[in-house]
Amino acid sequence: MAPAPVADPQFKKDEKALCFHHELLYEAKILDVQPGDGDDKKDGFQYKVHYKGWKNTWDDWVPEDRLRKLTPENRELANNLRHEVLAAQRAAKAQPAPSKKKIYGSTRGSEERQTSVSAAAQRGQKRFRDQDLEKEETFQNRRAVRIYMPDRLKSLLVDDWENITKNLQLVQLPSGKPSGVILDEYLASQNRRAGSAEADILEEVIQGLKEYFNKSLGRLLLYRFEREQFLDIYARMESGASDLAGKTLVDIYGGEHLLRLFVSMPELIAQTNMDIQSVNRLREELTTMLTWLSKEPQVNAYFASTYESPGQAYIDKVKSSA
Repeated sequence: MAPAPVADPQFKKDEKALCFHHELLYEAKILDVQPGDGDDKKDGFQYKVHYKGWKNTWDDWVPEDRLRKLTPENRELANNLRHEVLAAQRAAKAQPAPSKKKIYGSTRGSEERQTSVSAAAQRGQKRFRDQDLEKEETFQNRRAVRIYMPDRLKSLLVDDWENITKNLQLVQLPSGKPSGVILDEYLASQNRRAGSAEADILEEVIQGLKEYFNKSLGRLLLYRFEREQFLDIYARMESGASDLAGKTLVDIYGGEHLLRLFVSMPELIAQTNMDIQSVNRLREELTTMLTWLSKEPQVNAYFASTYESPGQAYIDKVKSSA
């Protein structure tokens, strides 16, 4: 039987593209193309690239998954990744000072985290030797990853925090555009070649985000004022006669809570055993997704323009359970 025909390469000789070198994307030119060494079709092609502005000594053979088409969207991705790396470098040089986290840097209210930390310290329930603390800090620093959050989405997160914690309002649930639908629509908007490694990776990332959302919402993504609402939603999910029976949280909660998941992703990634290459690829996918979410059509479609007041009885119940 004749061997199956090999698909055409996505990039051609002399084509300009963007190429990953470590965490950043650089403009490059394809100098040569050859089939990959492996027998698997997904090994694709190898490309010899010249990085724009770099000496020829940096020319390198790279796999297809390190290349991206030279589109406006990918140029924006390159700029966003560079922005985050520079921000991380500036943060590393700055002397750390004790301060409250920025609102968009903490998915739970700062008052909750600071209370729990100080209470634990006063009780003195846990003690670590200095070397254990150093090991813990080394582990966290080694696995730390910054995910680019566009300013438009940061502003939405701040408004979300103020509406719930200050104005004592709630997002209306179930959402008209739940997180699962948002993720599916993002997947459909991306023109990945069916059956390619790029398409498989994106599908895996989308499925992983849905699982993370379902598992972490009740533990990480809620403000204290939302807990009574969550308990009511959960009871309706468990009731066979309810309109929410058979649904999962990603089918009910919308864009505001999805943004909070993205904020929590660095912490969640730090608890995995992913290698640096996988972490960088996930970071790229999440950055691309957040950039897409920050565009005007998606902001208008996916994020609540108004919040609802739950009424005095709800407020009193929250206060009594605090």
